[in-house]
Amino acid sequence: MLVELNIKNFAIIEELKINFTKGLNIITGETGSGKSILIEAIGIILGSRSNREFIQSGYEKAILEGVFYIEEPSNIMPLLREYSIDMDKDNLLIISKEIYLNGPSLSRINGRNVTLNMLKSITTKLVDIFGQHEHQSLLDSSNHEILIDSFGDMEMMELKSRIKVYYNEWSNERKKLEKLSMDSSERDREIDILRFQVQEIEEAKLNKNDDYNIENEYKKLANINEIVHSIGQSLTCINNESFGSASIFDLMNKSISLINNAKKFDEKLTGLHKRFEGISYELEDIYIELKDYLYSIDIDTERLNFLSERINLVNKLKKKYGNTIDMILDFRDKCQERLDELLNFEKEFEKTNNRILELEKNLEIYSTKLSYKRKEISKKLEKSIKEELTELNMTKVDFKVDFNKKSEFTLCGQDKIEFLISTNVGEDLKPLSKIVSGGEMSRIMLAFKSILAFFDKIPTMIFDEIDTGISGRTAQIVGEKIYAISKGHQVICISHLPQIAALADGHYVINKIDSKGRTKTVVSRLSDKERIEEMARLLGGVDLTDTTIRHASEMIEMSKKFKIKKVF
Repeated sequence: MLVELNIKNFAIIEELKINFTKGLNIITGETGSGKSILIEAIGIILGSRSNREFIQSGYEKAILEGVFYIEEPSNIMPLLREYSIDMDKDNLLIISKEIYLNGPSLSRINGRNVTLNMLKSITTKLVDIFGQHEHQSLLDSSNHEILIDSFGDMEMMELKSRIKVYYNEWSNERKKLEKLSMDSSERDREIDILRFQVQEIEEAKLNKNDDYNIENEYKKLANINEIVHSIGQSLTCINNESFGSASIFDLMNKSISLINNAKKFDEKLTGLHKRFEGISYELEDIYIELKDYLYSIDIDTERLNFLSERINLVNKLKKKYGNTIDMILDFRDKCQERLDELLNFEKEFEKTNNRILELEKNLEIYSTKLSYKRKEISKKLEKSIKEELTELNMTKVDFKVDFNKKSEFTLCGQDKIEFLISTNVGEDLKPLSKIVSGGEMSRIMLAFKSILAFFDKIPTMIFDEIDTGISGRTAQIVGEKIYAISKGHQVICISHLPQIAALADGHYVINKIDSKGRTKTVVSRLSDKERIEEMARLLGGVDLTDTTIRHASEMIEMSKKFKIKKVF
């Protein structure tokens, strides 16, 4: 669960720290006080993209931090190990986000830098945020299949995995068939081009070592005169036979003789004398080898011309077919493979077509099995949704999951799923987007969340103004439903309704104040007395009267009795 939220220099929040509790956390406050900014900050901590515009004026960076206590580490440990993230000894996970004015944003988990994808893969197991955007996602029928599948078991996941494998191969085979299905003149043109390309590369008789060997040999032959001159000069230095000029041999022999004379008087020089003699012998060997090398050099202009032409040919092929010999040879192999396909068109066409038919049979089998599983889930979901909506004061509602078959296979089977609803007796079932009001939409989404809460293991659920479009008795029922969810999950709920706020285990108020010429947002947890005053404000507006105070106090007492009743 989220135990602590820290925000610094973010929008109109200068510095903020909130300690949340287990159960139901309610946040209330005036319109425009910063409730939506709070949700925005939590979303960014969890992996939503940040924006430099959020940084408070006059500061270089904004810092957001969420401290999570992980009650069941086993649910998240495999991911943490995969990303080399250490779990705190107290099972705490500290997620921070630093948004810089003049640099990239940084996300960290327990001090380890992580990417947004890494962050999201972890936080989706920690928090589920329900906001206004989810209303829209529920109205979009393309999301209905995803919602149904979220209730699926391992068998369903296996079916979807099988379908994905078959679908990808089916798509590839269809593309291959499409290439084979070109008209004969186009096929002949491609055959001619491929033949030319394969022949051109084959005639070059390329070797994988051509790059290195040819370049080295060409470099040697092109600079043969320089080599001869350098070796000749070196030989002269080692053994200069000109009268009056001392060579290295002469100087070394003289040195050896002098040391030999000196060692008569100090035996310590014996070792040095032997080493010097050894160097002299080694130098003689080098001299002989250099001389042999010089005599073996043959200036072959014909070979030089051949190498020059060879280099030009290889460079020409590189420009056309690849930057390296390996890439050119790989290009040739692919051309040959494609050429064989075209030359064996009828055989290849039949083979590919048969494979497509075989894959379609498999896709049909597994898509039917998947559809059956979805329909099983849908029957239970229809019953559960109607029960939940009845509890949420939508007693005349009818809900159905409508199935149609798509004309084409997809990665997720062939089902086209859409949620249909009728909110009044005698009305036909219609798509959600064509019938529901704001208040009805909130309750429908809450019904889904209530059911999902029993299936998933996400410890924290955040509701951003779930009470849109409801009031009176319905608001009380919605509050009780949210409270029921909070018995198995930590719930953080932003609300403007006293009926919901009265059920809080922890009640926080958010205010916007002016301080030192700057507007900022502050959040505080309310005492029992402060709760009554805030409830009275929710009931009666700015002016508190004895009546609203009394009514607020009564609501809190009634909620306490309700909560005690639920416990026992």
